[in-house]
Amino acid sequence: MSDYDYDMIVIGSGPAGQRAAIQAAKLGKRVVVAERTSVIGGVCLNTGTIPSKTLREAVLYLSGYRERGLYGESYAVKRDITMADLTFRADHVMRNEIDVVRHQLIRNRIDVVNAEASFVDPHTVRFKDVEGRSQREVTAESIVIATGTVATKDSHIPFDGERVLSSDDILHMETLPRTMAVVGAGVIGLEYASLFAALGIRVTIIDKRPRLLPFVDAEIIDTLVYHLRQNRVTMRLGEEVESIEPVEAEEQVRIHLASGKQIVAERALYSVGRTGATRSLNLAAAWLQADERGRLQVGPNYQTQVSHIYAVGDVIGFPSLASTSMEQGRLAACHALGAEESSVPELFPIGIYTIPEISMVGPTEAVLTDQEVPYEVGKAHYREIARGQIAGDSTGLLKLLFDLTTHKLLAVHIIGEGASELVHIGQAVLSFGGSMDYFVNNVFNYPTLAECYKTAAFDGVNRLGL
Repeated sequence: MSDYDYDMIVIGSGPAGQRAAIQAAKLGKRVVVAERTSVIGGVCLNTGTIPSKTLREAVLYLSGYRERGLYGESYAVKRDITMADLTFRADHVMRNEIDVVRHQLIRNRIDVVNAEASFVDPHTVRFKDVEGRSQREVTAESIVIATGTVATKDSHIPFDGERVLSSDDILHMETLPRTMAVVGAGVIGLEYASLFAALGIRVTIIDKRPRLLPFVDAEIIDTLVYHLRQNRVTMRLGEEVESIEPVEAEEQVRIHLASGKQIVAERALYSVGRTGATRSLNLAAAWLQADERGRLQVGPNYQTQVSHIYAVGDVIGFPSLASTSMEQGRLAACHALGAEESSVPELFPIGIYTIPEISMVGPTEAVLTDQEVPYEVGKAHYREIARGQIAGDSTGLLKLLFDLTTHKLLAVHIIGEGASELVHIGQAVLSFGGSMDYFVNNVFNYPTLAECYKTAAFDGVNRLGL
């Protein structure tokens, strides 16, 4: 028997923590998960991925956005959509997902404690009851930190949860505004900006960078910008916010930019990134230190500088996706417990749930150019595909990047309806080193969006004069 109370302590019950705990339990190990909030699931289930994506689906349905290409811009399933209409669906999904996760942990005989965790030493963690009435110390051979993040809040911004909001406050809005300013054009900021714009809200995006999402293919971003502007979104790029001032009499906020411009809106969403939720962990007691954004540095196996302590998920930074966090948790648990595992991190897909959604796997054209990789491009527009016309999406785009000589597939970039589902076909072909011949010779169901792959492959081959 081990001298430790548990084989593994997992701090945090979000996607990364869940997968780490379940993987360890599947290997026959004694596992405890500490969650400091009253419900399990972390940011993903309670304020982030699940509620925001459910909110997005409710917006697309109730606003009739998907069908406007067929029935006109005035088409809507429901007039005068309220915040209650949107959160009704989110509440239902959140309750169901929390129950699913709780059942998975119980079924795998994982202990779950509702407590705030902090290090006493590198192998000992103190569990403090959330109400502060009791505490106990628990030891483990290995520890996984999966505490996730919190919305970054600059001290000079007057957050009040009503007019000046962080992304964590969105679900608690009582009414939908007529105008909104979104400060920060990262993934979260753009997802919410496009969501509110689809509802007819006048949105202004402010970001100090000259280009949106530099890690995404430039042509895909150009397409997104076109869609946003079609929905009356105003872009203020290359601009920095100097201050935000509530206008009490008019129930608005005035945003002062460093350039001297002023933007007035009913609500301001301040979304300039997220900070690792590590402040209460007492990392120094475990010989660890977080960076200025609360994030932990890890090696290839998600080990921190203390070899038996691992960190996974959003707390280690990019790409900060639920899907990648789950895999990181699984891989960390396997490595900690000496179990064989294999994974291909360079083929992890990225999904961005703007309206329209974006998904990609593999390098961008800019990256391939920097690496001096000779490539060609094959494209398929949804308007060329029967299913695109049926779905009412005539502006979607699928791009294939492939090697100029061998025709081996290098990357897939998609914007449009179902992008985050469609990308997995390309991901599978990339995983077995397939070439454009696979798409040229394959038969896809008709009518489907998957046909875009065949159309794009022919387009790419034709560019070569073959």
